Amino acid sequence: MRRILVPIGALCVLLIAGLAPPLAALAAKQAAKEEGPCGEVTAACERAGFARGAARAGGGLQVDCVNPIMQGTSQPKRVGKPLPQINPQVVAACKTNNPAFGQGKAPEPVAQPAPQPMPVSPPAAAVPNATSQPSVAAGKRPNIIFILTDDLALNTVQFLPHVLEMQKKGVTFANYFVTDSLCCPSRSSIFTGRFPHDTGIFRNTGSDGGFQAFHKRHEEQMTFATALAAAGYRTAMLGKYLNGYKPQNDPPEPSWNFWEVAGNGYPEFHYDLSDNGKFIRAGNKPEEYLTDVLAAKAVDFVKQSAGSPFLIEVATFAPHAPYTPAPRDADAFPDLRAPRTSSFNVVPDANAPQWLRAVPALSAADIAGIDRDFRKRAQSVQAVDKMIGELEAAVASIGQESNTYFVFSSDNGYHMGEHRLRPGKMTAFDTDIHVPLIVTGPGVPPGRVLEEIADNIDLNPTFTEIAGAVIAANVDGRSLVPLLHGGTVPQWRKAALVEHHGHLTDKADPDFPPMHSGNPPSYEAIRGLTWVYVEYDGGEKEYYDRATDPDELHNTYASLPDGQKASLHAMLTGLQNCHDAQSCAAVDGSDHNAAQK
Repeated sequence: MRRILVPIGALCVLLIAGLAPPLAALAAKQAAKEEGPCGEVTAACERAGFARGAARAGGGLQVDCVNPIMQGTSQPKRVGKPLPQINPQVVAACKTNNPAFGQGKAPEPVAQPAPQPMPVSPPAAAVPNATSQPSVAAGKRPNIIFILTDDLALNTVQFLPHVLEMQKKGVTFANYFVTDSLCCPSRSSIFTGRFPHDTGIFRNTGSDGGFQAFHKRHEEQMTFATALAAAGYRTAMLGKYLNGYKPQNDPPEPSWNFWEVAGNGYPEFHYDLSDNGKFIRAGNKPEEYLTDVLAAKAVDFVKQSAGSPFLIEVATFAPHAPYTPAPRDADAFPDLRAPRTSSFNVVPDANAPQWLRAVPALSAADIAGIDRDFRKRAQSVQAVDKMIGELEAAVASIGQESNTYFVFSSDNGYHMGEHRLRPGKMTAFDTDIHVPLIVTGPGVPPGRVLEEIADNIDLNPTFTEIAGAVIAANVDGRSLVPLLHGGTVPQWRKAALVEHHGHLTDKADPDFPPMHSGNPPSYEAIRGLTWVYVEYDGGEKEYYDRATDPDELHNTYASLPDGQKASLHAMLTGLQNCHDAQSCAAVDGSDHNAAQK
């Protein structure tokens, strides 16, 4: 017999080549197991400082963190780090998907070399286990792309061609309001589906506001991201999260698979960015313009999510002050002026609240500055519109254009000269609390305008229902899905609650109002279809009949019948004290049974 001699090096290559397929399948299988809720448990442990191979030092990823969380047991006494807080729904979903996850007693693997910096692009979706067929239901679950702008007023929508096209292809909510015309309270309501009186977030800073207060109250465990991650969705958070989040100090939040969140991104250049936990400080090169950077990363995430249901929130800083446009758009709309509505620079009537009566008339310099800023705002949203077009193309490239919801909105509105107010927000006027909500997607009829009152607390249950996940019991809002799909709801809310804590005094707050831009005292308000009612802490009250006074120029509260005053106060008080969808519906007019009592 003839002997064949094979060099040892070549033999090793052959052996490795022969083992590669089973090793790759094993890696893919493990990756699939840790995708979704189980992957979130692992990621939470890693963010809390636990690491593979660190069991002897009291910080092992599996033995000291994952296993105790999944088994509901205490940590070994030698452990020097507390367990991260994880939404129980995530743990339960992980057990359902993979009952063996976190149940083993195997020792920690030998420590591996330190990982390289994380890539700028998002990680690819896990490859499904080749031995099991992908879920048909999972393949049909729709995707959600949520574009949330910052301080975008209704009068800015006209400068966004892709959004105008969305109105033709989908549904526009003509009466959509925010729980407060201020960034952090509004965003907290969007994330959790709850009013400020339930989130405890009323400001951008301090003990009752900002990222630190949100985190201290563990609100990050009760967002739509936690619900969708538990349902197996890939989730991405890009752009602005909450005021006070610092990329150099704060890790990514739970239930977000991909985290590209900036700090102080208002100038669009020289911002700080958390690139999946890796700290980056941007410069001022044109390609570092923040909205464009977010667009590119979002497009990458879409393309790498082919085969998996996903949710993306892209929260732009545009068009928030200083209203920085992309360099390519800096000369757009050269002759544009701010709208001269009937409330522009108008003298408040004698019954206006004291804080408003004290505002002086706009000067010629004020008006010139308002026109300049309005033009810059229109310029700055051109990059947002471009991003929407790129995301639509990315979705089409993976064949998901008919299976993806696009949702466009703003965290609050913005006044620019109305009621003599310099540019700002925080009032109960429609300029500040009434913002766009436009939705396209599967089952959404084209070109429809809905008159029902919608609220930003409705987005959480809407996204959760779209994903087929369980809506949390403490959510105050209601799902908009029946309305989105052309249905009618016989009993719907008759008023939206607005809650504001004033005056703002922290000059480090990016929303600290300049002189005469509107910094009202604390108030509670309810906005009906054709009216708005406001109660201030000092006892002053406002009522505007928008059917006859759409620009809210004449406070007619004093002339209301006593019965109507009592009814308005009762509804406002009831909404201030409701704590879930059922109790809120019992006082906002949408609970049929309550209405019959």
